[in-house]
Amino acid sequence: MRAKFTLFFLIVLKQMARMLFKVELTRVGEVPEDDPWSKLRIVAILNHTSLYEPIFAGAVPRRFLRRLAEHGVIPVASVTMNRPITGKFFRALAAHVVSISRKRDETWGAVLSKISDPKAMVAMLPEGRMKRANGLDAKGRPMTVRGGVADILKAVPEGRMLIAYSLGLHHVQVPGQTFPKLFQTVRMRLEVVDIATYRSQLDAQGSDFTAALIEDLTRRRDLYCQEGPVPDEQPL
Repeated sequence: MRAKFTLFFLIVLKQMARMLFKVELTRVGEVPEDDPWSKLRIVAILNHTSLYEPIFAGAVPRRFLRRLAEHGVIPVASVTMNRPITGKFFRALAAHVVSISRKRDETWGAVLSKISDPKAMVAMLPEGRMKRANGLDAKGRPMTVRGGVADILKAVPEGRMLIAYSLGLHHVQVPGQTFPKLFQTVRMRLEVVDIATYRSQLDAQGSDFTAALIEDLTRRRDLYCQEGPVPDEQPL
């Protein structure tokens, strides 16, 4: 019953996003020969700038929304989940929405236990916090990729990871701003990588796995989360 309600909610969200915004998705990197939306186990969204990022649902296929509704796992910061309206909204986005403390405690363990299901697909924000208008987080620190994404990648032996590079949403809503600006164009670049191959490439570097992953995702973020042309960009 929950899956049906969640799918209905996601479809309504998709239609509203299409009505109120122009959502553009493009591809970067190698494109799989089969359906790039299949076999996804991890979705990592880089350049977290606004709680309005669910509007990107306006451009994803319905089969992706169904996967979220039936097998999706989304870790969300407890400070967000504890808000009366925002918390209820995020609880409706996936089959399993886990409130986390941003520490490696039992809340993070709950996320890892959910993704042990081979059908699970976790959607996460590897930076762990939101970029403010000055380009820093709420405490004035530079935005960095945190190590939790390495725990996720280690826990998933195969399948695909979708890396989603947001070009930013401050023109829609800056954190702390009450009302969003409607009818804006929002853009995201998508890259699909094979998890087993990606893990092998990181292991082959001969250094700490977590450090290698953070360095690689930071490099990819800085390349693809920018305006202007980037290598290998193609229409979706």
